[in-house]
Amino acid sequence: MTALKSLFFLILVPGVFVIAIPLAYLRAGPRIETGALAWLAIPLWLVGWTVIIWCFRDFLVKGRGTPAPFDPPKELVATGPYRYVRNPMYVGVELALAGNFLWSGYWWMLAYAAFLFAAFHLFILFYEEPGLKQRFGAPYEEYCRAVPRWIPRFGSRP
Repeated sequence: MTALKSLFFLILVPGVFVIAIPLAYLRAGPRIETGALAWLAIPLWLVGWTVIIWCFRDFLVKGRGTPAPFDPPKELVATGPYRYVRNPMYVGVELALAGNFLWSGYWWMLAYAAFLFAAFHLFILFYEEPGLKQRFGAPYEEYCRAVPRWIPRFGSRP
């Protein structure tokens, strides 16, 4: 059942914010020709969606829950992409949105990605991190000291 809830959330949230909204509402207005840079969209999409799906899997298997606030993981997930950055799902979304911009050239896609980043950051600061500190305590605080919030740090963790 948890796997179905996770799949539903994957389709609903990243699917809507990365695919449905950009396709339905953001393909208009000022546009630039991205030329050969448009092909960079493909690796951005691949990396972005791979990270998103990997994180969903880790929440399901290692965390024994989903990314959805109504069914959060029961265990702290600090492996896989979470070993390098605290918010890899959001980073994956932003990479996919950057791919959308490069492929289409529509400035609204870039503005939308910036708006979502600001919304993600505020959500994390005021809801997600306080909730994780309350739920996981000292292990989460140590994790926060060792792993950056947004810019991945590759290499060994302290």
